[in-house]
Amino acid sequence: MSRIACIHVPLFPLAARLRSEPDLLNEALAIVEGNGGGAHVVAATRRARTKGIRPGLSLAQARSILPKLIARGRDVECERTAQEALLEVAETFSPRVEDAGDGMVFIDVAGMERHFADETELAKAAIRAADSVGLPARCGIAASKLAARVAAELPKSPTIVAPGEEAKFLAPLPLVRLSPELDAASTLQRWGLSSIGDLARLPESEVASRLGELGRELHYAARGIDPRPLIPRALPPEFREGMELEWPLVALDPFLFIASSALDRLAKRLEMQGLACRRLELTMNLEPDGFHARGIDLPAPTRDVKTMLTLLRLDLEKTPPGAPVVGFSLVAHPDRPRRAQLSLFGPAALSPEKLATTIAKLVAMLGDERVGVPMTVDGHLPDRYAIGAYEPPPPPELRRKPRKSRGLLAVRVFRPPIPIEVLTRPSRPGEPGEVQITALRGEGDLSGDVRTCAGPWQCEEGWWRDTPLDRAYWDVELSRGKSYRVYRDGGESGWYVEAGYE
Repeated sequence: MSRIACIHVPLFPLAARLRSEPDLLNEALAIVEGNGGGAHVVAATRRARTKGIRPGLSLAQARSILPKLIARGRDVECERTAQEALLEVAETFSPRVEDAGDGMVFIDVAGMERHFADETELAKAAIRAADSVGLPARCGIAASKLAARVAAELPKSPTIVAPGEEAKFLAPLPLVRLSPELDAASTLQRWGLSSIGDLARLPESEVASRLGELGRELHYAARGIDPRPLIPRALPPEFREGMELEWPLVALDPFLFIASSALDRLAKRLEMQGLACRRLELTMNLEPDGFHARGIDLPAPTRDVKTMLTLLRLDLEKTPPGAPVVGFSLVAHPDRPRRAQLSLFGPAALSPEKLATTIAKLVAMLGDERVGVPMTVDGHLPDRYAIGAYEPPPPPELRRKPRKSRGLLAVRVFRPPIPIEVLTRPSRPGEPGEVQITALRGEGDLSGDVRTCAGPWQCEEGWWRDTPLDRAYWDVELSRGKSYRVYRDGGESGWYVEAGYE
């Protein structure tokens, strides 16, 4: 048997606004819709309701009752992001989630008895999860979407409808709970029906013949049967937060103060899904008509709010919007955070989250082109390198046995190179002359007769300069058994030892 849970947020326009401005929770606040004389109240806080502010009043009537009433217009951006946050909360319980409109979602919770003691504990966990993202919610569970929605709308929450008792639960409720179409509602009233149970007791064929397919669906819903299956939604490819501002902002610090709250909400939503932000996009609505869009690629996926806020500040300081800001939207493109390799006996590994945060801070201070991994460049010029993106290698899956091979030859580069004197002593006719090297700085190991040598190799030294120098390199082995790399700098200017082989 299917089991459907419904999470419902009462007064959703008000809850979405308070999620973005939690400081107004204890104030006399009203959410209004419309402009000028047509503005009317759609929701109000508890403090305002105790003073007589109720939905349907015009703003002038509400202000006459409570002169200090704070009015905020409906914010489409706040409501949309709040609905996305509610859907993400539902997806932590089941992958089958249906978006039912403002402040309401349906969840297929069949089989969840393996994770929760009973359905009451499941409903309480859903309420706590919604509250963690700043949305006070109610929850109801039943076998049909209608029964679950009605149970979630009741003041006493959570409400659980026992399996098979959906029709009994719905029977005493008025027909308005079915939310029928206008034409169908007037027809049902002419029939003298006053409750859902009255409609359920009528023959299905008679209702369908008079009201068509809509009547058949209403009759199914009145008996606690879903006429349409639950339609799950796909996981969105991005996470969005934003709001419309009450007054234009021209300074950077006030805007960053508001943006930090939006980033904090983004970080909590990403953490709930086990994701991190790899790219942050900002769209600012400008006064009177325009926008300013920016994109920031993070060096590593992170959920650190301070890091993202620092990068946002630096980017806006370099490219200011150029006009007052009246609204904004932040979009986080998610990615899987890097995992750390745990160790039983060694020291604790560096946290990937802290590593990503540190890299992002270095990028903010030094620039994109100065942070990364040094990489070798295919070429014969010495000291040539490139900077690549920092991607730490994943931990090995299995311990590999060391390969049997000869010892590796290491090179120790001398900085600066050591000057030497090269002397050639003539020998007997027909035989090669002897070469002796003498260090000019007192290094005793760098003096001796050359036993064997290889070279020369012509290379450019200082390729990054306007006038690079030509060098001729040799590898030499001295009589004491040591091997070195020597070069002759710029014709007859001198000899130097650049490195030693160990």
